[in-house]
Amino acid sequence: MTLLGYEFRDSALAEEALTTPSYKMTSPRARDNQRLEFLGDAVLGFVAADWLFKREAGEEEGLLTSRRQHMVSSSALAAAGEAAGLPALLRRNKGAAPLPPGAKAVADAVEAVIGAAWLDGGLEAAKTVFDTLGLQSNSRYGELDGNPKSALQHYSQALIPPRTPVYKTLNVSGTADKPVFTVEVSIAGAGAASGEGRNKKEAESNAAAALFSLLGANA
Repeated sequence: MTLLGYEFRDSALAEEALTTPSYKMTSPRARDNQRLEFLGDAVLGFVAADWLFKREAGEEEGLLTSRRQHMVSSSALAAAGEAAGLPALLRRNKGAAPLPPGAKAVADAVEAVIGAAWLDGGLEAAKTVFDTLGLQSNSRYGELDGNPKSALQHYSQALIPPRTPVYKTLNVSGTADKPVFTVEVSIAGAGAASGEGRNKKEAESNAAAALFSLLGANA
């Protein structure tokens, strides 16, 4: 089975990476992708840091950290996963509503696939997935402080006339111990985007990163 450019030898690992927690509502014995997501998050962080360290020779730690944050943010992972057609492959609860753009479930699955690739084929397999996703393009962002909300605020204040981003909570789903917040941010006359997160602050940050990327701004 091939996922995100990597051909898995162990198809069970690939299947697990695509299994969302909601799938267990109808298939309780299924293994969801949360453990692989945990591993993939760490592997992705290393691979992105390694790429940046080699490419940005002499750059200070703070800016490297900022660039990496933009590369591996939930919104960046969701966008890359969507572009690769990953949402259609996810195993979800029967009858589940279509996933909205920027869904955290897609970002989680991307990390899970990276974790599964690491287990299946080691570092080179993880790098193959990383390269397929094209996350390197997001490294150009982050010249401010790595905070997408600050970057978007800076962008909007530079418009003529100056404007202020407006954040609105669209939905709170998930469970009491694992809530999922969906927030929309908009700039009058410029555009809008949404993002998801484990709390309102994270959702706002992901929404800001999504809109900032959409606008093609250089922080």
